[in-house]
Amino acid sequence: MSNITSRELLKDYCLRRLGFPVIEINVDDDQIDDRLDDAFQFYRDYHYDAIEKVYLKHLITQTDLDNKYIDVPDYIIGVTGILPFTNKATGNNLYSLQYQILINDLYSLMSTDLIYFYEVKRHIELINFLLSGQKSVRFNRHTNRLYVDMNWAEGVAAGDYIILEATRVLDPETYTDVYNDRFLKMYATALIKRQWGENIKKFGGIQLPGGVVLNGKETYDEAVEEIKQIEAQMQSMFELPVDLMVG
Repeated sequence: MSNITSRELLKDYCLRRLGFPVIEINVDDDQIDDRLDDAFQFYRDYHYDAIEKVYLKHLITQTDLDNKYIDVPDYIIGVTGILPFTNKATGNNLYSLQYQILINDLYSLMSTDLIYFYEVKRHIELINFLLSGQKSVRFNRHTNRLYVDMNWAEGVAAGDYIILEATRVLDPETYTDVYNDRFLKMYATALIKRQWGENIKKFGGIQLPGGVVLNGKETYDEAVEEIKQIEAQMQSMFELPVDLMVG
């Protein structure tokens, strides 16, 4: 079969893994959709291929200034910071320190010691960090609001842009290769199998026509064990390391 590129193809794949159409899978379509949603939620939380780092520009509006926070799109799951910026009063111009160094010391790259320029740049960055510091941010993906700890009245003005350093989830409808991820297929199949076992385990021991005996508890227990193994493997092999905070 070709690569799975849609939600319906993923659903069909999971059912075939469980034995359909040879075996009737006693799971409702709504239950399958719920388990697929659960699979995607876990996949986005723990698999590094489900997210990507992005830089988003945001136009400051008067509403942002009044609220003192920025509304962030739903697909953003984390904001690690904002790129350094200066206001219009002290912005980069002909009188900035960086420009003066460039115009006075780097008139010729062949006659200038780049080590000196590098050390001066590092020293300027250190001074700027000590005097101005980095603007801390607070973000929670359930509120979709980014709070920047600064003086909003003086730090920015309506019409300015700020750049957010953020993490977003990959939309499988746009990047359809997500549906074909090996761990996602395994995990979704295991969740549907657990749902199947949960549906029929109450009828355990009942003999069907032809001598077939339902054993839903065994199916349920097998699925629970498979889910534990897949989750442990995904977290140990594909989860991004926790960022260290120094300070």
